[in-house]
Amino acid sequence: MIWVFFIAVAVVLVAGFAALIAGRVGYDPLAEAPTTQHDAALPEELHAQDVADVHFDTALRGYRMDQVDAVLDQLQRRIAELEAGHGADGQAPAADGQARPEPST
Repeated sequence: MIWVFFIAVAVVLVAGFAALIAGRVGYDPLAEAPTTQHDAALPEELHAQDVADVHFDTALRGYRMDQVDAVLDQLQRRIAELEAGHGADGQAPAADGQARPEPST
């Protein structure tokens, strides 16, 4: 009588794998990770300590990519603003819009 149970389990397993292979049953190995914080973004008025204080939720393969991407995008915008305002060399642009010559030593 127990062999009927084993046959029934084997049939269900074979049918389940067949449905999975045929695409009839969906499989999501990486479900949405739970979050412990609502927003990992930096404040608008950015200071060096704000970057040090950022923490991300951990996920299956490291950190939550959406949180890391949001913070990196914000840092990229801020760096671009600083570069546009002060030039790539850290000096403020000249009044006529041309770069200032470097002082000779």
